[in-house]
Amino acid sequence: MAFSRATFAFLHGPFASKGTSQTDKNKHLQNANSLSSTNNKWSISSHQTLVSTPSKDHTRPAGKRNLATEEDIRGRHERRLEEVKQLLKQVRGDSLESLVMVDALQRLAIDYHFEDEIEAILQGHLLISSSRSHSRPIDADNLHEAALRFRLLRQGGYPVPSDVFQRFLHKMNDGTQNKKPQGNDILGLTSLFEASQLCIEGEDALDQVGESTRQRLHSSLADLDHVRDRFVRNSLGNPFHKSLARFTANDFLRNFVGHSYSWTKNLGELAHLDMNIVRSVHQREILQVSNWWKELGMAKELKYARDQPMKWYMWPMAILTETGLSQERVLVTKPISFIYIIDDIFDVYGTIEDLTAFTDVVSRWECTEKDNIPDYMRMCFHALDDITNEFSLAVSKNHGWNPLCSFRKTWASLLNAFLVEARWLASGHSPTTQDYLDNAIVSSGVHVLLVHLFFILGERITPESVDHLENIPEIVSSTASILRLWDDLGSAEDEFQDGRDGSYVECYKREFEGSSEEAARDHVKKMISEAWKRLNKACLYPQPFTNSFSKASLNTARMVPLMYNYDDSHSLPLLEHHMKSLLFKGPTF
Repeated sequence: MAFSRATFAFLHGPFASKGTSQTDKNKHLQNANSLSSTNNKWSISSHQTLVSTPSKDHTRPAGKRNLATEEDIRGRHERRLEEVKQLLKQVRGDSLESLVMVDALQRLAIDYHFEDEIEAILQGHLLISSSRSHSRPIDADNLHEAALRFRLLRQGGYPVPSDVFQRFLHKMNDGTQNKKPQGNDILGLTSLFEASQLCIEGEDALDQVGESTRQRLHSSLADLDHVRDRFVRNSLGNPFHKSLARFTANDFLRNFVGHSYSWTKNLGELAHLDMNIVRSVHQREILQVSNWWKELGMAKELKYARDQPMKWYMWPMAILTETGLSQERVLVTKPISFIYIIDDIFDVYGTIEDLTAFTDVVSRWECTEKDNIPDYMRMCFHALDDITNEFSLAVSKNHGWNPLCSFRKTWASLLNAFLVEARWLASGHSPTTQDYLDNAIVSSGVHVLLVHLFFILGERITPESVDHLENIPEIVSSTASILRLWDDLGSAEDEFQDGRDGSYVECYKREFEGSSEEAARDHVKKMISEAWKRLNKACLYPQPFTNSFSKASLNTARMVPLMYNYDDSHSLPLLEHHMKSLLFKGPTF
């Protein structure tokens, strides 16, 4: 299913509901509603749930005092911004310090203010990487610098070679580097592990380096002090490349001041101010989304469908991180909401006959009196048509391209993929793992999302790039694979599935008889790792898309574990923590 196989919000609903009886559907609806009534943890205030609209405290206009405070913060922010720009010009472009500074800007989620300055620094280090890759051996003394340079260049889209680490792998294997890591060794090994997350297909040596480094770091934890232990554990559990800096910046900020470089205070103060501005912007956007959803009235018509504008908004909030992309975040929330809603129509409401007719309506993009579909489907199509036209108008106005045809094609593809799954389940057909995943790449909803993101970002829109995007290139398919496979790992454990979850895990166990649950899940985890390698490669030069779109695709993949990290009560505590920290708690500094 799209984004989540769950039938409801944070609950893993029955994938098999498309092919089950109405009695079974009602049973699952009662289970879901029962849990929903007791799991009101998602709040925008201490008394509001995620599925509800914001409280009156958040809907009141800002008073004069608040406006004055915001103006003061923005003024201080501008001054700190200029200070940091001057510091970036002063730091030597080929030094380790410049790399550490770029890394700090990224981890504090303020790098978007300094794209030109960062690019100039990376260009200087690209020359260093090219000239030294085959002449300067890597050892414990320069491992941190080499690994950090490699990671930052790869994150910047530069296809720098990884063979420089092969020599270090040989040292690790022959025992030369197998002494217990201490001091700078820990920093170097951690940087090397972080660098290995940028691995692409065919880089077996870097893959092995990452695994060997992970094992060495893990075995050293017992000998580390509290500060180093926390540093290593955080890196192993949440490597930067696969994490969302916006969500982790506050934790990094708490430990940032006191760093050995003189500019840490300047960066820390700027990050603190930036977080306050970002919080204010996001709170206003939440109100816009909430009001739109309330006025739309879909929640009243589809009583058992998901009613969670806050959760839907979390996707574009995490994906589009620049403060100035406010209109874009609000707009992108709308197609995301319909991916979820249409998913629920296929999961909960529709018979195969109705779903087939509904898919035909969307494929033709026309709904007439002759179309024999229920009123709620008719209402859904007209609302979908409205938001598609609204989105197309915004793109046309801002970027001079009408994407209406592309949007309609991707929605039709999504519903046809939903229908394939509905028919599989209704007929009891068990697809092969390959057939399942090929269809799931579309039914995940990622293609619809990324097509909308591509057009709203408005960069490098050409007939060639549009055609390439519509044909689901690697940057889309790998992101979709990550989402679907992560989702299936969670769905396979869902207590409401009754053994009929339709997940990749179940398809694998049926196709490869005798495979255990553990073996199937290990296989899925390996597939997720391989999908990340393909995504990493798709984001390297040369590629037909811009850095902004690559970052949006990466952030989509980074958001996935947070959206599917359910606890025993079917809640999402980690996502809830990040949401509250980012939106409603002041940064710690």
